[in-house]
Amino acid sequence: MLSRFCISLKGIYMKSKEVIISGITGTTFMTLFSYLVSIAENENFSEPERLGQLMHNLYPVLNKKEKLLAGWTAHYIVGLIFAAIYVQLWEKKKLEPSFKNNSIIGGISGIVAVGVWKLTFKVHPLPPRLSFNKYYLQLVPAHIVFGIFSGLGYIALKNMSKKMNQESR
Repeated sequence: MLSRFCISLKGIYMKSKEVIISGITGTTFMTLFSYLVSIAENENFSEPERLGQLMHNLYPVLNKKEKLLAGWTAHYIVGLIFAAIYVQLWEKKKLEPSFKNNSIIGGISGIVAVGVWKLTFKVHPLPPRLSFNKYYLQLVPAHIVFGIFSGLGYIALKNMSKKMNQESR
């Protein structure tokens, strides 16, 4: 069991470029989507800001910049974790990185995220005031956007690598 886990970690490390590119691409576009929904709904659905707010409520000594930095850092770390899982699926050919498949794994990730956020808000001693149902409702399409753009980042990197290999021959 431990050896399988170590092999998986090695695989993630060896594919760190893919994880970083797909994770940053997916997280960036997902966050943009959440900001656009926030504007449309006149309510703050920004995941990094919510994470920063949760951390600030636990550690009130954080100033505004530290709170935002903590929220953005946590948000991108979670995006990299999701991307690491996606890259493993794509690399092991368990799933083709297509628009349809990336939408599906994004949707599944969104459902997982709703569960994690619900649990987080439930156990947090000072959860923020917000319309929880609206927040959860926007999380699923936000993660679909994550899945799509994570896949696009992965495909772009693969195509670029392939082109560079062909040119170096």
